[in-house]
Amino acid sequence: MGSRDASGSEDCPFCEIVNNQADTEILLSDDDLLCFRDIKPGATHHYLVIPRTHIDYCKALQADDIPLVERMVQMGWRVLEQNKVSDLDDVRMGFHIPPFSSVPHLHLHTLAPASKMNFKSQLHYGPKSHWFITVDKVLAQLKTHGRVK
Repeated sequence: MGSRDASGSEDCPFCEIVNNQADTEILLSDDDLLCFRDIKPGATHHYLVIPRTHIDYCKALQADDIPLVERMVQMGWRVLEQNKVSDLDDVRMGFHIPPFSSVPHLHLHTLAPASKMNFKSQLHYGPKSHWFITVDKVLAQLKTHGRVK
């Protein structure tokens, strides 16, 4: 199903960020989450929200993770507001489905403006992408099936 590890994984770049072992500017953080810019942005504003606890990917989520996902979404909205994104209706938030996740540590992509994403970004994060699942669909699947299908 996927692993969870409070101490993180030695070879995980996002665990290195969590453990202050990387030179990454943290935009927002709390006891459970942190947010930083994506190094290969797919939109003008492209942020990643990650849990401090290592969770491999969205398919490792279970129904009791709904509050975690909801907090990740809240942090995504906060970073957009903090960065003065004016059109909050032109946002995409979601996760890549394995095996299409570039880093095996759960991370929520927060992108804006979604309507201005280029062709390549549309393939990776757009509505027709086969390997990107929106946060709404993840939450619906967790509520209905107890897991992400």
